[in-house]
Amino acid sequence: MGVGTDSTMPLLASLVNLPPVAKLSPLAEVPPRVNIPLGRSDFSLQPAMWMFIAILVTFLVTRIVTRLIRSGSGGGVGLGNVNIGGNHVHHQVFGILLIIGTGIVLISKTPHGAALDAAAVIFGMGVGLTVDEFALWLHLEDVYWTERGRASVDAMFCVLVITGALIGGTNFVSGRVGTAAWWSSIAVIAINLILCVICVLKGKIVTGVIGMFISIVAIVGAIRLAKPRSWWAIHRYATRPRRAERASRRYDLRYQRRWNRLRDLIAGAPTPVKATLEAAVARHDAHSTPDKTPGGSA
Repeated sequence: MGVGTDSTMPLLASLVNLPPVAKLSPLAEVPPRVNIPLGRSDFSLQPAMWMFIAILVTFLVTRIVTRLIRSGSGGGVGLGNVNIGGNHVHHQVFGILLIIGTGIVLISKTPHGAALDAAAVIFGMGVGLTVDEFALWLHLEDVYWTERGRASVDAMFCVLVITGALIGGTNFVSGRVGTAAWWSSIAVIAINLILCVICVLKGKIVTGVIGMFISIVAIVGAIRLAKPRSWWAIHRYATRPRRAERASRRYDLRYQRRWNRLRDLIAGAPTPVKATLEAAVARHDAHSTPDKTPGGSA
């Protein structure tokens, strides 16, 4: 049984309080006072999201490039180390320049809209390039492909977790100053910082850093056992042999190897110590060999 359009439209109009429409048309007209939500506009990529994506992509691309250069296959696609004036320029230099340039623009111009998104991307690229060599500016020497170079992967993991947590917008302090809500948020921050300090004292640096932005991580890290050689274990497990033994079993070589396998899968395995020493000796011999060419110094 069919129902005509002319008979249904007045009924629908009376139910939703719309003016009657004579006939349906391909493009229905909505009265100016009626708002029909078709979706949320706040799902667009915000500057924090652009920054997060830029950091992640830059880190992955940088590791792919450095691994190609390291394996010797980068030359086939035009990849190689950057040398200026005989000096090898690490990619953290370009990252620092990007961060400085973006900071100057953000402070002097205060961009909005697409310009702010572009600044977030450039800043994220600078962070990705710089933090990827965190171990170098921590130890002030080239340890990129050594055991100590794994600290760069840990630092990048912290940065990605922190920026990812900030994408949704995090308000650390709520309410007006002096109100109950304000004092409550200050108390939560203070307790969370104490838990993060406990994590650091227990030898869990990454957990402590991430816990400043994700409270549940700080709570779990503060409750669980400390690492054997941490400050907490040395000072608090000395008279608790059973707890010290449990900590040694939990954080044994297998635990370290599992994390190292994950780090190496992402960033590449470090060069064995023997190969590193042989390379250092070769560089030393190359610089210290006397020039025996005619006219050279003996």
